[in-house]
Amino acid sequence: MSDLLGSNNNFTGKIPSFICELHSLILLDLSTNKFNGSIPRCIANLSTLEVLNLGKNHLSGSIPENISTSVKSIDIGHNQLAGKLPRSLVRISSLEVLNVESNKINDTFPFWLDSMQQLQVLVLRSNAFHGSINQNGFSKLRIIDISGNHFNGTLPLDFFVNWTAMFSLGKIEDQYMGTNYMRTNYYSDSIVVMIKGIALEMVRILNTFTTIDFSGNKFEGEIPRSVGLLKELHVLNLSNNGFTGHIPSSMGNLIELESLDVSQNKLSGEIPPELGKLSYLAYMNFSQNQFVGLVPGGTQFQTQPCSSFADNPRLFGLSLERVCVDIHKKTPQQSEMPEPEEDEEEVMNWTAAAIGSIPGISIGLTMGYILVSYKPEWLMNSGRNKRRIKPI
Repeated sequence: MSDLLGSNNNFTGKIPSFICELHSLILLDLSTNKFNGSIPRCIANLSTLEVLNLGKNHLSGSIPENISTSVKSIDIGHNQLAGKLPRSLVRISSLEVLNVESNKINDTFPFWLDSMQQLQVLVLRSNAFHGSINQNGFSKLRIIDISGNHFNGTLPLDFFVNWTAMFSLGKIEDQYMGTNYMRTNYYSDSIVVMIKGIALEMVRILNTFTTIDFSGNKFEGEIPRSVGLLKELHVLNLSNNGFTGHIPSSMGNLIELESLDVSQNKLSGEIPPELGKLSYLAYMNFSQNQFVGLVPGGTQFQTQPCSSFADNPRLFGLSLERVCVDIHKKTPQQSEMPEPEEDEEEVMNWTAAAIGSIPGISIGLTMGYILVSYKPEWLMNSGRNKRRIKPI
């Protein structure tokens, strides 16, 4: 037996130990079940194992120190694993995919992973990683998601200079990554990525897809200018941090960029006009910053919802007026209506007049009641006199 596929079932209990006796096992997929307990340490005995997928279970404990050095893909995301990433992973020189998302791992950034020359996908999202991140190698890294952690500090201006796989991917014969271990058409790596503001599960990882997601951390300082080197980058999410300064104009070099999110930061200055020339940029979010000045022109900016620019009161321009027509421009019906302040003032005047007239109305009604009820003699005589008058 070379493959064991047991995903998407209702298996419960601990992972059976007989698996460790399958010495010729190459692919082990027990994902999306209800397995609990720890990951069997005897998995280290599977010397031919290339794909290990135990994601979306209820596994606890720590990640095994010894995993076969032949492994190319490890997915243990969406469990309850704790502790630290074992540094023994650095021995797996063939590792291409490492996904530990949505666990309870408490560790600093695994800078030692940059020595893994084949690593292409690194997903650490939604854990308890913390500390700063220094400049790293990652020459083949194409997908990195470290969102939803506690990383902080500043990113060096040359942070991305060694991420050469995102510079230019060139012509790729096979669109799907890892064909040397994905020998069948029924198995593929899958990850969840934030694309255009929506969490989407990619059931198959494309060689041509690149994404960087640093959102939901505590990064500060400027966005590194070296981000402009990543000409093959498709998705960039830096939202919900503490970035300051200007958006680097070098982002105008990201000709393949489709989704850009820098919302919920402390960025200032103008939005670079170079972004208006990115023809593939279909989604962008600049909200909750301190941007000022003219919003760039271009079709992409005019097709964004008004919420993409919210809470930047000093932004202006034709593009903003078009996408925020309900705020910046009035419809014909609205132009005929009084201004909101005038409406409030008029309501207040009418209210005051109504309150002031209440005593008069009360007195008038009382007098009328008295007159009608008692009809004094002078009123009766007055009525008879009027009836006697003839018209001329």
